This record gives sequence, C-alpha cells and structure tokens, in this order.
Amino acid sequence: MLNTDKTGSNDAPFRVGILPLGGFAMMSYACTVEPLRAANLLSRKPLYALSHFSALPETQSSGAGAVARSHSLDEMPELDLLLVVAGGNPFAYSDPQTLEWLRNMNARAQSVGGVSGGSVILTKAGLMAGRRMTVHWEHAAELAKAYPDVIIERRLYVMDRDRITCGGGTAPMDMMHALIANHHGSVFARLVSDWFLHTDIRAAAAPQRSLQAVQLDLAPHAVVETVAAMENHIADPLTLSQLAMMTGVSERHLNRLFQTAFGKSAMEYYRVLRLDVGRRLVTGSSMSIGSIAEATGFATLSHFSNLYNDYFRIRPKAERQILNAES
Repeated sequence: MLNTDKTGSNDAPFRVGILPLGGFAMMSYACTVEPLRAANLLSRKPLYALSHFSALPETQSSGAGAVARSHSLDEMPELDLLLVVAGGNPFAYSDPQTLEWLRNMNARAQSVGGVSGGSVILTKAGLMAGRRMTVHWEHAAELAKAYPDVIIERRLYVMDRDRITCGGGTAPMDMMHALIANHHGSVFARLVSDWFLHTDIRAAAAPQRSLQAVQLDLAPHAVVETVAAMENHIADPLTLSQLAMMTGVSERHLNRLFQTAFGKSAMEYYRVLRLDVGRRLVTGSSMSIGSIAEATGFATLSHFSNLYNDYFRIRPKAERQILNAES
C-alpha cells in the first residue's frame, strides 16, 4: 500500500525517485518536486530524499529546461515512491530498457506512480492492472481505447494502495499536499502550500463537481482535509483516531463537524464514500466482485455485498447481471 507513515518516526527521509521522460512538462515536474524541497526547507531537516533516474545524462523537457540524472537505469536502489513524469505523446514511447527497468523497480519501490502522461507509461509497462488511476484529460480517451480494462477516473489524482497517479499541470501540487499531510499532518502540509501561495487546496475529486463538492467548499478545513485523506485511503481505510491525528482535532470534534456538514458521523461518511467507489467499479469495470471488495477496503466479499445491498437496495452481483443483460 502507499506508505503513509510519518517519516519523522524513525528520522529516515522518505525516498522519492523521479523518472522524467523526454518532452516532459516543466510545470508538472516543478509542481511534483518543489513541495518536497520546501518541506525540507521549512522543517529544517531532510524529510524527503530526492533522486533522478534516466538512461541519458540529462533529460530534455518540452521547453528550454533539462534535468540531470543522479542515477542511471543500471541502478535500482530501494525507494519509498517512484514517479514517472511524462508529456508529449506517451503512447509513442516504447523504449524496452526503461519499461523493463520500471517493472524491476516495481519490486524495489514501496509505491509507484505517474504524473500526466506517466500514467500511460505505467500502463504500457503492465503496472496498473486492477488499480484505479487517472491521467491528463487529453490522454484519457485514447488510453481507455487502447487498454479497455484500465480503471480511469476523471480526478486530479488517485491514490490506490501502492499506486499514485496524477493528471499533471498544477495537480501535482495538490497531490503532494496530500502526501505531505499523510506523513506530517495537515498543518505542516498547509505551511508548505502557503510557501507557494497555493492556498486553495483542491481535493482529489475536484473536477467532478457535485452537491457534495459544494458542501465541502463550505465545510471547515478539518472536514476538507479528512475527506481528502479518506479519498486517498479507499483500499486501506484509516481509523477514526488516525483521521483525527492527521487533521489535528479530537475524534469527538471531528464527528461533530461531520454531523453538522453531512448529517452522519465521520466513519459513516467514509463507508458511504467507499461504497460509492465500489459501485462505480461494479457498473463501470470488469473487475470481479471479490477484487472490488478488496479494492474498496472491505474485509470479505460477503461484508461488502451486505453493506452494498443495505445502501443501494441491490447486491453488486445482481446489479452487474442486470447491466450485462441490458447491454
């Protein structure tokens, strides 16, 4: 699963590897790495250790900038997170050495992710099977056509167990805010975001505007931060005490805030959120019901099916059978 332990717990920096591919966008790259640099600066200690990988001594961006490597692809150190940053036309990318290196690094890194077109590269390497993901909007339709089994969500970013994907542009800033909040709490993460005058932090599902999103816009910061943490931990649900610790409020106060905002407790809201994701997978993917139960953090298939039936008034298997009969 995505490593969300506090990096300060053992004073070891969180090891992040960046694989920029030729033609990557400097905007996406900067929004990925700069929050980590700022976190180190503001904490006055190395919370994050950053490494760059490439087959070439330096990788040219789509503009005038280039990034020098710190490691060649002959090296495969252990990492906590490896991120592929790609732009241009990632579907045309076919370097077998890099794709094989990514497959090998999958066993060396706790988590692997893609930024902008990087999600396409991970898919081409065979590393996104059974994982929810997102990609830059201009690549979404082509990716779905080329790989009909991938689970694409139109979101700013998606964290699903040991995978983290992002649409690119300025969205990595929001993704890194979530990552830093997971590690060091929302108060510190906001200090980092404020450093860049990035005061309007967007939740992962920001593009999908809905009544719930409007409610979130009006909710206190603690609620917004908690919902973001919930969205980033669908397959590996957090406890109420973990959510309270990450947002800096007591469990009782957090429940009061959720009751006021949504008319339900924090954990009731969390369960419905996971069931909603489950229903999207039941109706929009070819994943087995058992795999969907696992992907949404339910202990057993029967537990998922019973809760699904209680909430949606139909069992997931029955709903899928009806949809298949209609298509």
